[in-house]
Parts: sequence; C-alpha cells; structure tokens
Amino acid sequence: MDEAEKLPQYKLFIKPFDLKELRRDIWINDPIPAQLTVGGKRLEIDLSYRGSHIRDFSKKSYQISFYKPLKFKGAKQIHLNAEFKDPSMIRNKLSFDFFSELGVLAPQTHHIFLTQNGKVEGVYLEIESVDENFLKKRNLPNGSIFYAVDGDANFSLMSDLDKETKKSLELGYERKCGSKLDDYYLQELIYKINTISNSEFEKEISKFVDVEKYLRWIAGIIFTSNYDGFVHNYALYRNRETGLFEVIPWDYDATWGRDVNGKRMEANYVPIDGFNTLTARLLDVDRFRKQYRSLLVSTLNHQFTVEFMIPRVEKLLQLIRPYVKQDPYKKQNMDDFDKELAVITEYIEERRKYLQRKLTKLE
Repeated sequence: MDEAEKLPQYKLFIKPFDLKELRRDIWINDPIPAQLTVGGKRLEIDLSYRGSHIRDFSKKSYQISFYKPLKFKGAKQIHLNAEFKDPSMIRNKLSFDFFSELGVLAPQTHHIFLTQNGKVEGVYLEIESVDENFLKKRNLPNGSIFYAVDGDANFSLMSDLDKETKKSLELGYERKCGSKLDDYYLQELIYKINTISNSEFEKEISKFVDVEKYLRWIAGIIFTSNYDGFVHNYALYRNRETGLFEVIPWDYDATWGRDVNGKRMEANYVPIDGFNTLTARLLDVDRFRKQYRSLLVSTLNHQFTVEFMIPRVEKLLQLIRPYVKQDPYKKQNMDDFDKELAVITEYIEERRKYLQRKLTKLE
C-alpha cells in the first residue's frame, strides 16, 4: 500500500480526569480539553460527543473544535463519525460525493484512523463542519446557515412532532451562523411557502428559494434513499447576495439500501416525489415537475448507474479494509463488511428499476 493510499493517523490524548468527565454523562455537550496530533502537528482542542441516538453506541462519535491554533486546514471545527451502524462505513462519504456530482453543496469527507491515549479506536469519517468556513473555502458569499435539528424542519406551518400549528416558524432549526435578522428571513421563507397562492407560486417562490438547486437536493435524497432527508438531516444556507435559500445535506449513513439501524431497506421505500410541504408545492407546478423529471432521467443515465458508482464503492472499501480489520468495534464483522459491495450494487439495480417505473408519475 503506497503512502497516498494510507489513512491519516489521528492521535487523541485526553487526561484521565477529563476522560472520566467526558464519560460521566454522554448527553452533556460541554467540551473537555484534549490534544490531537495529526501528521506530527500537535493541536490543542475542545472535544465533545456528537449526535443524538448514536451517543448510546459503544463506539462514540466526536465533535472537535480547534483551540490552539484556532483553525486547522481552514476549519475551526470538524466532526469524527464512528459510522457504527453502517456495515460498509462508506455510505456517508458515498452520499456526499454523489450530491457534489449533482451540483449540490455538500461537506467534504475523508476516512481517518483514530487512537485515543495509545488505544486503537478504529476507522472514522472526518466530516467538514457546515459553517462560515465552509462558505469561505468555496468562495461563496457570506450568509446565514440554519441546521435542521428535528422533524419540525418540514417547511410547514404544522408541527411534524405533535401535528399542531407551530408556535414559532423557527421551530426545527438552530442558527449556526448569521444574525438575529436572519431568523426573520427564515420565518418569511416558511410563511411564504405556505401562503403564496397557487396562481402566484411559480413566480413568487423563486424570490426565496434557488429552485434548481433545491430540485437537485431532492434528487440526491431520492437516489440515496435517505428517509429522514426531507424533514431533517440538512442545513439551510441563505446566500446574502442573491437572498435565496439552498439546502446542504447532512447525516447520510442510512442510505444506499440500509436504514438508520443498519437493516436492509426496500428499494421502493422512499417515494419518487418525496415529501414535505415545499417539495409538494414545487412538484405541483408543471414547469418545476418537468425540470425535476429531466434531472432524474439525466442522473439515471449518467451518475446513478452500476458502471459509474461501483468503481467508487470498490475504491473506498479497498482503502479502508486493512484498517477496519484493526478496528476493535468492527473487526469481528469482516464478513458483513465484505458483503456490502453486493448490497450496494443490488440497491442501485433495484432502485433504478423502481425509479424508471415511477417516472410516469411526474409527467
């Protein structure tokens, strides 16, 4: 294996007292001080667990904020995902790379090999934080970013959680960057999605949403089959120059034929026309629906094929396999790991058949 094919080694050092504090209550978000060594460079960091239900897993995922220096490789924060429920450990990366192929803003990712106080923790996926540095790296205009933190981020006036009218139009979102004024723009977006008349919707919605990029995002969900993707698992970015919102995908391990528990998912489980209020209203407009259908057809012909995807899958699996064999949480499941190429291949073949059958629904 040449140098270019090796996973970066991340060495985490935590003082015993701080480690005890970190483990005392896995639901506390308060960070502890630690050191991270990458390529011989020692970094002072703040460390905390990340995620919701994934905190219960034996292999923890981490959020790292750089303290000294304040940035590392242009980032002030990164996420290390354990990918615990994904037998392949590549679905998140495969999905974000796929979104990028479709022209959707998506975090950059790469696999790393982590040790903690000299003990092997195994293979992790480093995920770029979606924040102001995410925008700077791409030379994008400043703007606000809102994280969709629960099912109330459904673009509706009705709560997805208790099925009642929302008490606030910001429910389901957490502002990552921007100002209090940007909260108003988010409220206006949700209000307009739900109140613009049918006759005016085609013209008016384009003043608030980058419709083409939104349709590309929906297509990404449809091809990867992220069931939660429509009302969760995303961030909203409002471009301050254009005033338009676009969507950035997040948390895509439950995809490519596996659900959130790592179980096999039927290829027809996620409907071709998706769901959430904005998607329904857009696809009710003839021009947007035809635009969406055309996008699906193009992707079925080019990116979402066994010929295009499987070499990428094979490359990722081959890269991490020697390290998965050393991962204390995964090495006993190598048979499952080795079966994932076939699982993902079958998913693509079956999902293609389903989508091709359902294209008539969009005519």
